[in-house]
Amino acid sequence: MTTEEISPVNLSDSFKAYDVRGLVGDTITAASVQAVAAAFVDVLALAGETVLIGGDMRPSSPEFAQAFAAGASSRGANVKLLGLISTDELYFASGILNAAGVVFTASHNPAEYNGMKMTKAGAVPLSSETGLTEIRDLAQSYLDNGLPAAVDNPGMIGEADVLKDYAEFLRKLVNLSSSRPIKIVVDAGNGMAGMTTPAVLGDALLEGLPFEIVPLYFELDGTFPNHPANPLEPANLLDLQAAVVKHGADIGLAFDGDADRCFVIDELGAPVSPSAVTALVARREIARAKAAGEERPTVIHNLITSRAVPELITHDGARAVRTRVGHSFIKATMAAEGAVFGGEHSAHYYFRDFFNADTGMLAAMHVLAALGEQEGPLSELGREYEPYVSSGEINSQLEDVPAAVARVRDAYTRDDVTIDELDGLTFTATNGDWWFNLRASNTEPFLRLNAEALDTPIMTTLRDTVLNLIRK
Repeated sequence: MTTEEISPVNLSDSFKAYDVRGLVGDTITAASVQAVAAAFVDVLALAGETVLIGGDMRPSSPEFAQAFAAGASSRGANVKLLGLISTDELYFASGILNAAGVVFTASHNPAEYNGMKMTKAGAVPLSSETGLTEIRDLAQSYLDNGLPAAVDNPGMIGEADVLKDYAEFLRKLVNLSSSRPIKIVVDAGNGMAGMTTPAVLGDALLEGLPFEIVPLYFELDGTFPNHPANPLEPANLLDLQAAVVKHGADIGLAFDGDADRCFVIDELGAPVSPSAVTALVARREIARAKAAGEERPTVIHNLITSRAVPELITHDGARAVRTRVGHSFIKATMAAEGAVFGGEHSAHYYFRDFFNADTGMLAAMHVLAALGEQEGPLSELGREYEPYVSSGEINSQLEDVPAAVARVRDAYTRDDVTIDELDGLTFTATNGDWWFNLRASNTEPFLRLNAEALDTPIMTTLRDTVLNLIRK
């Protein structure tokens, strides 16, 4: 597909709150990518600077990477093509090299999608509030009126491979060499974890660790022939759960397509909630920060995580900061607060030592380290961090989202409920028995419900009552 064959694109259809996602050949094309690249360099004043470009295993990623390189170099940026990378590899390279960059990925979306996650130098996030809107508007002008002429000194285009450096960097952050032997089933979902897992946890590039890795769907294939690379959906965990039990493994790990999120399965085949993983990793990072002399470290959690998370953070002598959902918002808060760690209900985990960026692999390494330091099974370790009962995230596709939200608000505007509007609406029972949050998705046409309660009967009643109001 050439740029001449492509019809005009409205970039508002693909630019979201903190990334770009669209249908290949429709809302995202080689021509639109080239225009975005030129605008990226111009808005961020990157002429003469290095721009990093990589992509996941989707069929369109190589073409889009070349289009971005052409657009960026035409405006004077020096391009380094990183080839196949996970999203957190881009963050690593951006942090280590102090360079802006882009990775082509649509994360967990189906094969017909692709997109861009862009970052400023030092892995500083780009969002609609920090430059993404300006890039979109300038790129739209370039699409509508033609790209500006190349600068007098176009940038150079070269290549770099960061996988080994990335693996070495992560291993220095979590020492796994002294772990007891652990059998791990890893479901890469035909995504980038099929490349990063052997590099970080295996012996593909570095000395082997005391792990036996059972691979599931490690072949890089952006058509996702086995199941969608979205571990947030329970159906996509079934193969991993069965394999963990079949192989008598100690743990299962499932990554999404671009491998920046990691979901954990215990030895019984049961999911360990991202909130429990957040609490477990928070405890380890708090202890490490305190050992280094930090009196009261800060840990970030979004408002959807279990209330067990801030309770544990406070119990361990740290400061819990609650924030809205979304990686660019979390990263900005991480930087502003000097936080050591941050976690989200969606299995995004952020580390100060990883440039305040999210990395599923580093979170997985912490879980493996915690498991490897003791003899008990993961199911026992996980229960310690899951004292409450959660509904999980439930999506409702509605014709009139505001009307549904209004129905719920009317029903729960009463003396025994508090309501806050940090991100959507959060309703909390004043007696502490339950809370729930309603939030419209930034990237999909859904109203999302997350609920939590003291026990299963309370949670079930709450969930069903709210869903009946939403879907009335």
